[in-house]
Amino acid sequence: MSRIGKKAVAVPSGVKVAIQNRQVKVEGPKGALTHTHPPHVEVRLDDSGKLITCAVDLARTDDSQVRADWGTTRAVIQNMVDGVSKGFERKLEVVGVGWSAAVTGKQIKLVLGFANPVILDIPQGVNVAVEKQLITITGPDKQRVGQFAAELRSRRKPEPYNGKGIKYAEETIRRKQGKQFGS
Repeated sequence: MSRIGKKAVAVPSGVKVAIQNRQVKVEGPKGALTHTHPPHVEVRLDDSGKLITCAVDLARTDDSQVRADWGTTRAVIQNMVDGVSKGFERKLEVVGVGWSAAVTGKQIKLVLGFANPVILDIPQGVNVAVEKQLITITGPDKQRVGQFAAELRSRRKPEPYNGKGIKYAEETIRRKQGKQFGS
């Protein structure tokens, strides 16, 4: 049995949920998201429209893939409901002398000590704001926000000797001592 899959997802006021065939559509003040769930997971909306439940055939619960899809489907739907009502946010810091970030239209320009600046396209449904050395990524889709933050960080990961690089705001970099010269 999936402990996560058995829990019901509460739908807050101002959020509309529509379930058609295997497609779950969630609309709210922050946007609209859709998800197609696996065929062996059944997603239902109760009569009042305030609870979403996920279920599977109990005869198939000994299959690990069915249990995994059950819990994953419920977690994805919970993230969709949270995203369209509250939204998700990731903050990144650019640490380095002369390093900067700037948003120009649908692109972000990163100056990271390379010969040329790194220019990345901002995905649809994701908003990026830059204030000095702090990059704030927001959006209703948790996967897109996290994936774009990881792509930005991968362009220049923080290094342990000087601490330079792009790091998450809540991340702490374990520093290493450099080489010792002389005796």
